[in-house]
Amino acid sequence: MAQGRVLGLDYGSRRIGVAVSDPLGLTVQPLPPIGRVGDKKDIAVLARLAAEMGVASVVLGLPLLLNGDEGPAAVRARAFGERLQAETSLPVTMWDERLTSVQSERHLIASGVRREDRKGIRDSLSAMFLLQSAMDSRRGK
Repeated sequence: MAQGRVLGLDYGSRRIGVAVSDPLGLTVQPLPPIGRVGDKKDIAVLARLAAEMGVASVVLGLPLLLNGDEGPAAVRARAFGERLQAETSLPVTMWDERLTSVQSERHLIASGVRREDRKGIRDSLSAMFLLQSAMDSRRGK
């Protein structure tokens, strides 16, 4: 990951969860998720967001199977990451996102968020958890 703000993405079939770090890479905050339209338009939205926020790199969740293998969702995420990197020139790091959705759901339940309100929040919260994990790993925590 390059120095500067980092964009965390949880690539899903309906939405892309989004989170961003502070410029020093110490904290992460969730942003509103992006409704999927198609890779080309989704990448254009992400490129615009990255430019507006001064993002230097991207961490993209890699949805591995529980045994660590790559299933169809991981193949799609990897292809999206390659295309995102090619079209934005931002370095994209793939990051194991296993259990971030579970972690997000538990956090929302513990916070008292109603079931019908969780869906829109869960994706970006997952992006926040995966980005924080990647940044903690980079700092050796």
